[in-house]
This record gives sequence, structure tokens and C-alpha cells, in this order.
Amino acid sequence: MKRLYRHAQIASEDSPQLTHADVLVEGDRIIAVATEITEVNDCITIDCTGRILLPGLFDIHVHAREPGQEDKENIATCAEAAINGGVTGFVMMPNTSPAIDNAGVVRTVLESARRTRIGASIYTTGAITKGRKGEELAGIAGMKAAGCVMLTDDGFPVDNPQVLRRAMEYARDYDLPLASHCEVKELSGKGCMHEGKISYSLGLPGIPNISEEICISRDIRLAEYTGVHLNIQHVTTAEGMRTIKRAKDRGIRVTCEIAPHHLMFSHEDIGDYDTHYKMNPPLRTKEDNQALLQGLIDGWFDVIATDHAPHTPFEKNQDFASAPFGITGLETALPSLYDRFISKGILSWDVIVKRYSAEPRRMMKLATVPIKEGSVAEFILFNPDRQTTFSRDFMKSKSINTPFLDQTLQGMIERVIYRGEELLAR
Repeated sequence: MKRLYRHAQIASEDSPQLTHADVLVEGDRIIAVATEITEVNDCITIDCTGRILLPGLFDIHVHAREPGQEDKENIATCAEAAINGGVTGFVMMPNTSPAIDNAGVVRTVLESARRTRIGASIYTTGAITKGRKGEELAGIAGMKAAGCVMLTDDGFPVDNPQVLRRAMEYARDYDLPLASHCEVKELSGKGCMHEGKISYSLGLPGIPNISEEICISRDIRLAEYTGVHLNIQHVTTAEGMRTIKRAKDRGIRVTCEIAPHHLMFSHEDIGDYDTHYKMNPPLRTKEDNQALLQGLIDGWFDVIATDHAPHTPFEKNQDFASAPFGITGLETALPSLYDRFISKGILSWDVIVKRYSAEPRRMMKLATVPIKEGSVAEFILFNPDRQTTFSRDFMKSKSINTPFLDQTLQGMIERVIYRGEELLAR
């Protein structure tokens, strides 16, 4: 059965302008894209008037919590949350219990992903060090052979520069990106939010900018020495971003991520000790928000990645200092980016397609999914005129630790098509 998506506005990474066209799908492929497609027999027609058709999103920084933390999330519920947010592929982080630090665990989580009934392309990272303890290298060769696509000790830095150097050399030789959570733990100490006027007023220990910035500089120097592809995760400070830009200008193989929450929220939003705003690295200042947003517009950031980090209500309902770091993001990313930035003309659709669909796939050495004839049919239909309320009933993740809980945002993901199959229609 063919499906015709008529009168759509198509977004691409190549232009901020939307293209008005019809899209015809048969099987798992787009077989035609034209201004007007007529006389199609045996076809279901979907009226897309006023809607945006854009390639399926891809998130390289997701905590699916399996194995060992399934009370927070599992691969199946993570996939459901991803599809609910228009994300048709994602990469899992290794800070599970046990950590994803050997070929056996890599095979186990990928087999669990294959058994998932929700259609999505699911990949996994492997830990840099055994148990993510920063002491002894994990089995990198075996993990690569088992299907690992990137190395990271996400949640922790690798403190020992010699261990990190050796890991980078292995990653280079096995053609794996190495992703770095940048933090000097001695500077962060027991900090639980950005160090500044708000932390002082709330009486909470802070995490200074330099904790992140010094580690970014160190890891870039090691990447320059070893020639590895280094990806800096969840950048939060303007100076850290500028350091990465300077490294890129010098030809160092470094890429970087920006999380939506680090564009939208600042340490001032924590207010009355609201743990929905507790994350690591922490929310910084409004000045950092503006600088990071401009960096995204100017192309300094390679990818948008949510750092989707589910936690149970019991954990997040503790006092601020004791509650775990992290918020969910898969379901809220696109509507929040539209509500805060695209609808106001601050961001254009090509930035979203390039940084949250095309470039993440390229980084993982995967084919992109542009909306053009011959391409795989993997796209989403977004309605800017509808609204989305992020209630418990609406969200598919096991966890609801998001600042957007019970908030209504402008825009709604109405349909999600994965390899020709409609997984979501509302």
C-alpha cells in the first residue's frame, strides 16, 4: 500500500527555507517528491497542510538504564519515549549496572534492543575503562567487534591522563569516536549546581565553570597528540565552547554536543530547590545560554543531544543536594526547541535537521535520511499549530523528571514514520 503525504512543508539541512511538496512512500522507500503528485492508485492520502515534514531525529546521548536500573527506564520504554519525541534512532550510554564495558554486555544490550517491538535504530557505546573507574582500559577490541559505536565513561571523566591517552590510541586504531564527560572532580567536589550567586543564596555547594573548562582543554590536547576523534559531551560554558572552536580552527578532530536544557534554562530556574533542574554539568548563567545558542546558530556545535537521564520520583523527591543529577529529554526536545526558538524565528528548521538528524548519523558513520526520492522513508510530521501538554499520561518514558512536566508547549509531533512504517499517528 502506498501513502501520499500531500501539501507538506519539507525541512532539510541545506536551506532554512521550507519546500512545499508532496511525498509518496511505498514500502520502506520514498519513491517520489514533487510539487504535486496526482493519479496514484491504491494509495492512502494524508493531508499535511500547514505541517512540517522533517527527517527522523537521532540522539547520540541517551541513558536507557538497562541493564540493572530498569526501575528508571529500560530499552523498550526508552524506544517508546524516543518515538514519542520524533527520535528514530539513538545511542545508549554505558553507565549501567553492570557497566557496558565488555563484549558480552554489548551483545546483551544490543540483543535486547533487537527484541524491542518499537521500531527504532538503537546503538550502544562502550565504557572507556572497566567499571568506568578510570583505572584500567575496558575490552575495546571486543566491544568494537560486538557492535559498540563509541567509547565513553559518561558521568565520569577519565582522571588519569595516561589512561586516557592509551584509550584514545585504541579508539583511533579501531576507528571509534571517544566521547568525553569533561570535569575535574577535585574542583567539582560535592557541588550540586553551578557555583555563583544562586548557589550562595541557596546555601548549596557549587560546581565552577573551570571544572569543565580545564578538562576540555586537557582532553583536546590529548586528542591532538593521539589523532583520535574526540567528542566533547554536553558543553555548558561559553569559554568551553570557545576553546573547542579554537581547536577546530587548528584542525584538531574534535566535535561537541549541546543539550536543549543548556540553551533554555539557567541556574536561576532552580528557584525553591527544584530537583527537575539538577543536572551534571549543571545549568549555568543566562549569559552562557545566549552564547551557546549563538554558537549553535553559527555552527560551532556539531550535534544536539538530550542526555536523556531518567530517575524515579523517589530519587528526585530527595533534598536537592542528595537527589541524582539528570533530566529526561527525548520526548520534550523538539517541541521545546520549537516553542522557545523556532516559533520566534531564533532558530531555523535547517539547524534542527542538520544538528539533530544528519550530523549525529554522520558522526556514527550511518546514512542520513533526507526527504528525497530514493531515500529510506524515515521522517516525522510536526504541526506548529497544535500544542503538547507533557502530562504523565502523555509521556512514554518510565520517568517524569523533566522541567516540562504538566507544561504545555506550542507544536506537536503528529506522525512518526520509521522505514516506511507509521509508528505514531495522533
